[in-house]
Amino acid sequence: MKEARVVIMGGGGVGKSALTVQFVRNVFVSTYDPTIEDTYRKMLVIDGQQCMVEILDTAGTEQFLALKELYIKSGQGFILVFSLTSLASVNELGPLREAIVRIKDTTAIPLVLVGNKSDLRADRQVPREVGTSLSKAWGNVPFYEASARKRINVDEIFADVVRQIRAFQAINSRPGTRPGTSSGASGKHGFGANGSSSHSGSKDSKLAGSSFGTSSKARDRKKCVIM
Repeated sequence: MKEARVVIMGGGGVGKSALTVQFVRNVFVSTYDPTIEDTYRKMLVIDGQQCMVEILDTAGTEQFLALKELYIKSGQGFILVFSLTSLASVNELGPLREAIVRIKDTTAIPLVLVGNKSDLRADRQVPREVGTSLSKAWGNVPFYEASARKRINVDEIFADVVRQIRAFQAINSRPGTRPGTSSGASGKHGFGANGSSSHSGSKDSKLAGSSFGTSSKARDRKKCVIM
């Protein structure tokens, strides 16, 4: 796979743009400027394979609703973000995930769940158990607690969704496989998984040569290099 199209979604002010800009430019954007639509591109080497990642940073406001279906149709993988400082932001993700499932016509979707703003401990409203429960309800999708400000789990999030896209495409390229199905092979990749993967973000992520992904020993040996 030479290119991956990732759509990042969630309510307004949860830090979608901050995560994206931190990942692409290594800069933290501290001011909140409501996004209409921004597209970013970054070259990565993940597990020895070069990949151009195109990231669509969507609005978290009503202006986004009219374009939501188009964004979902074009996306290959999805990052759904809520703020750990806002319990209400968690509730905004359910309808988004339902829309993705409806439009893609499958629950086997490359997807990562993210609780952002883990550095704001004094303002935290969302217990970790809320994120892990939502992850399980969605088929044990990977769940990360992240901080765009401190660059915690930022690279890991994007590397994870790209790996899921690769696995999804590999499965669906097999002869006789209906697009959108994942059979039993998807368990270690997040979409339709049988074993959950959650990441607290207790340590800062590292760039070149760092390990990303789930807690599986095989996954820990894989590498991602930011170019």
